[in-house]
Amino acid sequence: MPTIYLSPSTQEWNQYVTGNSEEYYMNLIADAMIPYLRSNGIQYVRNTPQMTAASSIQASNAGNYDLHLALHSNAAPESLSGRIRGTDVYYNPSNWRSRRAAEIIADNLRTIYPLPDRVQARPTDYLGEVIRTRAPGVLIEFAYHDNVDDANWIINNIQPIAENVVMSLTEYFDIPFIQPQAPQIGVVNVRGANLNVRSRPNTGAPIVGRLANGQTVTVWGEWNGWYVIDSDGLVGYVAGQYIDL
Repeated sequence: MPTIYLSPSTQEWNQYVTGNSEEYYMNLIADAMIPYLRSNGIQYVRNTPQMTAASSIQASNAGNYDLHLALHSNAAPESLSGRIRGTDVYYNPSNWRSRRAAEIIADNLRTIYPLPDRVQARPTDYLGEVIRTRAPGVLIEFAYHDNVDDANWIINNIQPIAENVVMSLTEYFDIPFIQPQAPQIGVVNVRGANLNVRSRPNTGAPIVGRLANGQTVTVWGEWNGWYVIDSDGLVGYVAGQYIDL
């Protein structure tokens, strides 16, 4: 199952025109993403507000991640303060996975941002969280926090933004999108064999682990008769018919 490094902004000094900071709102979006990540079997490691962009890059590069995702909001130059709107999703032009992820994210954000023609996937040669990460890096500037309309769009759409971004991640990782569900405890019920845990919800998908009869799992989501489960860190899909909830 995919694992991402989730890096909401640590820039508490970047103040919104409406109050509070970029760090505050980007961490709210990250918080709102967690139930969606769990229900879709996307594992994550997250930075902390005490970190910096540099230490986030260092932590990301110390692990083995399938995507480094940085969450930010933007601000115009002083001469244009409050006069620019739009969403920019930055990618590494020398990494096709980075570009593909950015284009998927931008395409989906166009469906919820009020000015879809101003949502762009853009290459960068200077943003460290895009070009200096070992994993494919993407940095989202959701909107301009020095513009009242853009700031209010972020503030009033934390949940839809989080859902939209995770939906893009499932598209990028080629797995079905599952709405968050109340977690349930399940028990493996098989006879004479172990239960295969797979990377995708089909019997031809690679096996990522196996569960013994009677083993307890947490069921985070369900899709077409398949459960997204977690058992002591083993995350994947299992056929629901072999799980007693």
